[in-house]
Amino acid sequence: MLIGSDGTLNRTAAEYWINKVKVGSIYDTPGNRGGKYAWYAPQTLANITNTIQELALAKGSRVPVLFGMDSVRGANYVKGAAMFPAGIGLAATFQPMYAYEAGRVAAKDTRASGYQWAFAPSADLNVEKRWSQNYRSFGEDPALLSEMVRYSVRGYQGDYKSDRTRVATCVKHFIGASYPFNGKERSTQFIPDNILFEYYLPGFEAALNSGATTLMESLSNLNGEALVESSFYLKKLLRDKLQFRGVMLTDYEEVRSQALDFHTAANFTDAVYLTLNNTSVDMSAATSDAEFTLDTLDLVRGGGIHEDRITESVARILQLKKDLGMFETPFADPNLFTAVGAKQDIELARNAVRESITLLKNANNVLPLKDDDRVLFIGPHLNSTHLLGGGWNIHRQGPTEIEGDAIYQGLGDTIMSGIESITKHRPVFMEGFSATGSELQEDILQSIIDIAKQAEKVVIGLGESNYADDQGDVDDMSLPEPQIELVRRISQAVDRPIVAILVEGRPRLLKDVAELADGIVNAYLPGMYGGVPIAEVLYGKISPSGRQPFSYPKHEYQARDTIWQGMWNEYAPQYPFGFGLGYSTMVYSNISVDSTDLRPGKPITVRLSIQNTGPFDQREAVLLYTTQSFRTGYQPELFRLRRFNKVEIRSGTLTEVSFTLTAEELAYYNRDLVKVIDPSPVNITINALTPQERTISIRLSV
Repeated sequence: MLIGSDGTLNRTAAEYWINKVKVGSIYDTPGNRGGKYAWYAPQTLANITNTIQELALAKGSRVPVLFGMDSVRGANYVKGAAMFPAGIGLAATFQPMYAYEAGRVAAKDTRASGYQWAFAPSADLNVEKRWSQNYRSFGEDPALLSEMVRYSVRGYQGDYKSDRTRVATCVKHFIGASYPFNGKERSTQFIPDNILFEYYLPGFEAALNSGATTLMESLSNLNGEALVESSFYLKKLLRDKLQFRGVMLTDYEEVRSQALDFHTAANFTDAVYLTLNNTSVDMSAATSDAEFTLDTLDLVRGGGIHEDRITESVARILQLKKDLGMFETPFADPNLFTAVGAKQDIELARNAVRESITLLKNANNVLPLKDDDRVLFIGPHLNSTHLLGGGWNIHRQGPTEIEGDAIYQGLGDTIMSGIESITKHRPVFMEGFSATGSELQEDILQSIIDIAKQAEKVVIGLGESNYADDQGDVDDMSLPEPQIELVRRISQAVDRPIVAILVEGRPRLLKDVAELADGIVNAYLPGMYGGVPIAEVLYGKISPSGRQPFSYPKHEYQARDTIWQGMWNEYAPQYPFGFGLGYSTMVYSNISVDSTDLRPGKPITVRLSIQNTGPFDQREAVLLYTTQSFRTGYQPELFRLRRFNKVEIRSGTLTEVSFTLTAEELAYYNRDLVKVIDPSPVNITINALTPQERTISIRLSV
């Protein structure tokens, strides 16, 4: 709109929007324009934002413009900025510190470019596993999601009112967008309000309790109601119950969607009226025209909307700009340019990958590999930087196959380059297939089989091509059939152990791979610096410590299964939530509580011992769940995560771990949307559905 594909400002367009429309906030980056895609340095972006600020201060409303950017995994549109694992990978670390550091680094590099506002983090609960946006958020469990979001907001914002290396956050997408009824983007969501409050709301509550400054409503038709015009969800729930006092904006073109998609408004003017009259939306995210602004003015002049309603929103926006220091320092700080892509940022990103990698299967200890093993590596995901990143990675949809890794201009690494740096010899690699899903070529397959016969082990990278939003919609959750067929054919023709490395933003059904592969590693979307950490795990330089942040389905019908679903429902995924293996052996013992009577105002302490009897130092995620034996009229969860901690346990040592549990945490929302506590026996379970599972019983009283 304002920034061309060559990275230059369209000054004529800028003057129109600033002088005529008097726009106060801009979301635009050159990497998302048509034509030539590119990756622009902070200096280039700062020159653009500074020029626009000069126009605004000299000729427009004379109020600084607020610039927003989708810095969702680092400042992913800023050249040289360190990109962290996608949110789902950060969740797999079970280390909220990494969500904090990813946010802090993203804020610093975003601010260097003259942008003060990051459209992150996502607080969507990843229940529907087919949904294409799952990788942006932090898993299926409310407790894990809430902690990650809490730390993420603190990382981005910090003390943003005085620290000019921090940004305002925009927490997304309020609320329920992650449960589309057919698994596809922008589908209707049907979620009973007590379920919505119990499981989908905590992530947003955590964000707001951490001081999140702005919030984006969901591109949702929730329970038949267009969310963007919902008084119940956007006034009664958000403003009254949650006491949110910050800025709320719509998702992309959501005002227009009422007339064009949801058919809940007669026309665009009617949609503007319903949005402003029914809700407390402050800003419309739209890039095509100025209709929202012009229709708002007409509605005020015609008496349809009272001027006080507009004043209310303007006051919130101006307060945000004031808090960000924009009236004192509206321009980019050139002193921040050199801090973009700092070595310590890259190492932080790699550390996050190290703790996210999740070992799902290790039959006959096929892993770790030895430095002198003869290994054949197959698959484009193993020799690509851009496929490690997925979407929101330089571009919204990620780099194209044509751009490949060249767009990184020498930055980042691949799994192959990581292996070479560790083993000091060039690995044997064959691409084998296309990540976009084209059929296997028989002659190439035969060449792979011939070379595999000379190897001791075969490692195959499997996964997805890059996507974001509706471009990632799928009709089938399975891995692309050519990839599954490749594993089948190699297994049939070659008697060699097979290791599968999954590079994916959501769980794709493994089908035969689950049985045919001796080892399975989930790398999620580790980002441009994922190659070295993955190589370190493969070759045993570190022991994997990631845990599944979602239930990995075995069949399509399990796409919505969660570990917290009702007790009587079948729960038989390929891999349960919280599952993950290491190279060491952990022995759990001595679980105890200081009281078996849990009641309001009287928390209890749960203690246990963990001994590392294996040869590797291990970072161990310890998860505490509760299960009520019954509730009055409301089905208890199979397992409900309440606490988690990740501890370092050196080989041959024993560690004590403790948790505090309160009765108030076991309250749940009833149909009247009131939290109640039902007394009953309760099982406290450590690391449910894993070999380390341990359980102790208490009683919940009121």
